[in-house]
Amino acid sequence: MSHVREASPEVGGRAPELALVDQAGELHTLSTVVADRHALLVFYPFAFSSICTGELLEIQLNIDEFVNDRVQVYGISCDPAPALRAWAAHEGYRFPLLSDFWPHGQVARDYGVFDEDSGMAVRGTFLVDPTMTVRWSLVQGPGEAREIGALHEAVRDL
Repeated sequence: MSHVREASPEVGGRAPELALVDQAGELHTLSTVVADRHALLVFYPFAFSSICTGELLEIQLNIDEFVNDRVQVYGISCDPAPALRAWAAHEGYRFPLLSDFWPHGQVARDYGVFDEDSGMAVRGTFLVDPTMTVRWSLVQGPGEAREIGALHEAVRDL
């Protein structure tokens, strides 16, 4: 049985700051990211897992919708950066995969999507605007695939 302790930020509430490195070792901070566009934060359990691979490939196949002058997508997991680098290279992802490895899962905890029992993030998705306000969110339990169509709807009207 999974156990997520913290509540996710509410729509209309302030998004927690984050500062994480991507698969190339580049640091990303949310406040810098949203200075000129929205951020779509896509938390997922593990690199190389089947549901996560399918979800992120769907984003990659529609990359122009998720990476443009209005929005930037970020995948976030508790995997170490070298694993994310290998996964991104293997799958051809052209967007940042952020490592919430250490302190393990701290950003996922801040967003209320860290599963304490398994040590992974559950599938949480948050659209954050340039004022650091959560504009849309969707949180799925472990083993539940995200409805990718909902992500399309979230960014379509930006």
